[in-house]
Amino acid sequence: MNDAPAPSPGARRPGGTALTALGLGPAPLSPADASPHSFPDGGSWRTEVPSVESPEALGVVLEESARLDVPVHRISQGSGVWMLTDAEITEMVQGCAERDVELCLFTGPRGTWDTGASVRTDSGGAGLRSRGHDALAGCVEDALRATGLGVRCLLVADEGVLWTLHRLRAQGVLPADTTFKVSALIGPVNPASFAVFEQLGADSINIPSDLTLAHLTEIRRVSGAPMDLYIEAPDDLGGYVRMYEVAELIRRGAPLYLKFGLSRSPGIYPYGRHLRETALSTARERVRRGRLALDLLARHGADGGMAALGSRLPGPLHRFGISS
Repeated sequence: MNDAPAPSPGARRPGGTALTALGLGPAPLSPADASPHSFPDGGSWRTEVPSVESPEALGVVLEESARLDVPVHRISQGSGVWMLTDAEITEMVQGCAERDVELCLFTGPRGTWDTGASVRTDSGGAGLRSRGHDALAGCVEDALRATGLGVRCLLVADEGVLWTLHRLRAQGVLPADTTFKVSALIGPVNPASFAVFEQLGADSINIPSDLTLAHLTEIRRVSGAPMDLYIEAPDDLGGYVRMYEVAELIRRGAPLYLKFGLSRSPGIYPYGRHLRETALSTARERVRRGRLALDLLARHGADGGMAALGSRLPGPLHRFGISS
């Protein structure tokens, strides 16, 4: 990958000037903390609007992003491929293609949409992973159906599903330009696990929004795979809001997808028309949250380094060998 662009010489820290005048200035940034990685075009960050569950919600996001001038690289859906008709998937693919935005759909079944009760226990059981051969087969079926309709990015929440889809991609069963995105539901929390997901075939990897800045630096010392990070996380993922850290998250975590989530909002998975008004209003507000984050970056002089709109591939990554 190319070297990540240097921070703007005019960039400032939040409240830095006023606090320095009081003798409370921030500690100097360490160059050793900066990520040496970037997207293939040298950009350090892209944007993503998650939880866009229908063609109508997609239309709202595209309309609002144009109105508020919010650049969007990727739009993702959380309910799953099987919750959309062929016509709906085709409409979403076409809508994203017209704006040169990547569309990412979730594969399933997974723990919360299954008969197993362990995921609902205090311990969480096997979590969101796919239970048994049939659930794995369902994920493969979703991947084949979605890519056949033009989708080129798939969300996964199971290591075995990821490895299986990566092997199918390597064999040409799935299109070679298909990318796999690891869900925040199983996001890795240390450098070794992050590197394993990359080796299993991940092209971008959600990390939990409660990882510290130091954790991002530790991960970047072993892997250059793109990170996905909720700048504002949904309540079921902690509800964390890290807007004032965006510039430093980019500096430490590049290449990084800034995900504009929404706390204090009802869950909408699995989506249906009974949740229509909630889905549309939250989709609109996610774009507005994106505008707030980008405005903050601009005020701090740290809004440079965005990857080109329309770019979607991760660049060279490390993989486990696939035996014939």
